[in-house]
Amino acid sequence: MSFSTQLCILCRGGRNLCGKAYCPVITRIRTLNIIANLKKSNELFGTSPPAVFVGRMGYPDIYVGPMAPTDCGDTSIYDFPEQWSSLKIDKIIEMRLSLVLGRTKIGVTDIDSRIAQAIHELVLNAKPTDIEMVFEKPPKGFIFSEYEPPIGPRAPLVNLRIVGSTSSNRIVDRFYSDTDAKASTAVVELYRYGIPVSYIQKLLSVGALGRKRSRRFVPTRWSITAVDDAISRYLVEKRIKYYREIDRIQIFVRSIHRNLFISLLIPGKWCFEWMEAWFPRSTWNMFGSEVAIEGDYELFTANRDTYASIGGCYYAARLATAEYLEKIGRQAIAVVLREIYPGFDIPIGD
Repeated sequence: MSFSTQLCILCRGGRNLCGKAYCPVITRIRTLNIIANLKKSNELFGTSPPAVFVGRMGYPDIYVGPMAPTDCGDTSIYDFPEQWSSLKIDKIIEMRLSLVLGRTKIGVTDIDSRIAQAIHELVLNAKPTDIEMVFEKPPKGFIFSEYEPPIGPRAPLVNLRIVGSTSSNRIVDRFYSDTDAKASTAVVELYRYGIPVSYIQKLLSVGALGRKRSRRFVPTRWSITAVDDAISRYLVEKRIKYYREIDRIQIFVRSIHRNLFISLLIPGKWCFEWMEAWFPRSTWNMFGSEVAIEGDYELFTANRDTYASIGGCYYAARLATAEYLEKIGRQAIAVVLREIYPGFDIPIGD
C-alpha cells in the first residue's frame, strides 16, 4: 500500500493523518529492526511470558513451539490480551512481532514427547520464565491473523531449555494432574477460580487439560474459541437464564483502534445477536465499495449446537456480554454491533 510522502513528513507518526489505527512506517521500521537483529544468531535467550503457538495447517500433524522476545524481565503483557485495552495498536504490534517462535512438527496426540513435556513445563509456570532456544536457521517472517494475536519471526526449533526458576499455580497444577476431569469441566472450574481466560486457552491448546486419553494439542485459533464458548455457555445456561430480567434498556459504546462497539441490552429473556459491519478499505473488505455486514444469533429456547457462521468473534462477544450480566445478576436480550472503519487494516486477533 502506498502513502503520500508529504503526508508522512507532516505527520511523522504522531498525528495519524493517514487515518489508520497505527503508523505503517514506524511499525515497518520496528519490525525490520527486530528481524535484522535476529539474523545474527541461531540462538535466542529471553523471557517467555510464557507463550506458545499451536498451528492448524496440516492437522493432525502440526507445528507447535514456544515464543519469547529477546527481552528479559517481566514480559507477561506480551501474551496477556486482557491488559491490552489501554495500549496503542502500534505497541501491541511491536510487542507481538518481537515474540520469536521456535517451532517443530508434531502429531496432535504426542503430548508425552520430550518437546511436549518441555512446553507443558513452560506453560505451567505462573510467571514469565527465562528460556533458551536453538534454531536450525535464523528466524524470519511474521504471522497476522484475524483470530490470533500477531506472531513475530519463526524458525525450526532444534532445542528448548528452560533456564529460569519455575513457579506454578496450585489450582492449575490440580487440573493438570487430574486426568479424569473432562476438558470442558476443567475450563469452567479454572475460570471460576479466577484464572485469566487467555491462560486457560493456552492450557487447553498445549493439551494440559482433559481426560488422559483425550488430551492433545489444540490449534491456538481453535482453543481460543473453544474456551470462549465453554465459559459463556456455562454462564448463560447455568446462571444467567435463572436471573431476573433487567428493568431498563442499557446502551454501551466504545471506540478503539478504528473499531466502534455498541452493545444494546433490552429487558427480556436471554437472546444474543452479534453483527459486524466492515467498511470499505478495512481488513476484510479491502477492495469492496460498500459496507459488508454479517451476523449470527441465538434464542432463549434454542441452545446453539452449530458453529456460528461469523466465526470465533461471536463467542468472544458472547463471553463479554455474559460476564457483564453475571456481574449484575440479570438476564437480557443482547444485541452487539462492531463497526470496523478504514484504517483498521492489520488484524490483531479477536
